[in-house]
Amino acid sequence: MQTDQIGGDVIFVLLGAILVFAMHGGFAFLEVGTVRHKNQVNALVKILVDFAISTVAYFFVGYFIAYGVTFFVNASVLSGAAGGEVFLPQGFTLVKFFFLTTFAAAIPAIISGGIAERMRFTPQCIATAALVGLVYPFFEGIVWNGNFGVQAWLEASFGAPFHDFAGSIVVHTVGGWLAFGAVILLGARLGRYSASGKSFGIPPSSIPWLALGSWMLCIGWFGFNVMSAQSVGGASGLVALNSLMAMVGGILCALFAGRNDPGFVHNGALAGLVAVCAGSDIFHPIGALAVGGAAGFIFVKGFSWCQEKLKIDDVLGVWPLHGLCGLWGGIAAGIFGLESLGGLGGVSFGSQLVGSLMGAGYAAIMGFVVYGVLRQVSGLRLSEEEEMRGADLSIHKIGANPEAEVRGA
Repeated sequence: MQTDQIGGDVIFVLLGAILVFAMHGGFAFLEVGTVRHKNQVNALVKILVDFAISTVAYFFVGYFIAYGVTFFVNASVLSGAAGGEVFLPQGFTLVKFFFLTTFAAAIPAIISGGIAERMRFTPQCIATAALVGLVYPFFEGIVWNGNFGVQAWLEASFGAPFHDFAGSIVVHTVGGWLAFGAVILLGARLGRYSASGKSFGIPPSSIPWLALGSWMLCIGWFGFNVMSAQSVGGASGLVALNSLMAMVGGILCALFAGRNDPGFVHNGALAGLVAVCAGSDIFHPIGALAVGGAAGFIFVKGFSWCQEKLKIDDVLGVWPLHGLCGLWGGIAAGIFGLESLGGLGGVSFGSQLVGSLMGAGYAAIMGFVVYGVLRQVSGLRLSEEEEMRGADLSIHKIGANPEAEVRGA
């Protein structure tokens, strides 16, 4: 019976890892549909290479920083066949690592959308290694492993530890606020704003590709949230329903606030899902609907504010989508998770507010530090000539439709 239970948990977490891995295809196609045609190949390559670098960095460094576990033992110990307390039987610890790796790799995937169309390739690869190997796991370990006593301090101060079931803060807010620093230091794309600050819109290259990316992310997100229980026995249909309600709330509010704009509609679904991650296990479904709806509105208004008022050229709007909506989700868990509002309780508004702001502040500082150092050491941007040509030909020496381009020549 114990073997069957562990085997079931292995399959459960493995399926979650596969679903979240598939989300990276969603990140890729969302970016492909949003950037101009001359930068589509770069979008696809960045997401895949970032995932590979993230896996290596997290395997050798990041997982140890977060959880104090290394993989420098023989395969018998790793698989759990030799017994021991760290590596559980049937490789359960290994599929847990795979699952958490897909979360860690979401950090550079989020950032990729903000820095699109003008970032040099090598500095971004270096940034990915630093962020996933060092920056992200440091905060991940504080929240999900109780490192440095921060959770104990929050519980003693506010009556409950900081609650982030599936990463509204740990993944999305951290990724979004890291991207904020990167985008500021990188500067706007050529032609995006005039010298006087007038905004010139750059339309998406393909609404169908953008929509496909959103759909892939939405589907994978149910693995992101539900499988965060990390065991069959801990799985809850409440998480699934809350994720669904937040998603549709985000869609409907973005539809209204964005005046039927398809980009806002498809990103509205993601805004709702970003926000619900933290409290998806404790919300009432009506509360999840409200949280997701508010996130859809926050994204639409935040995107416009970022682009038109602040003149920040965040191409996919990753700071408002992940940074602001994730921050809202972390705080909202301390509101709609309360028993008085139909939630399961066990949370404190004070802990949620402080923990959420800590995540955003830490990520904002580290975004400026990491990308600031890279800007000084190697530079961040493509040259004007390379940017005008496009990242596809400038970096990868091939476009999205090579055969058609050869015929055209």
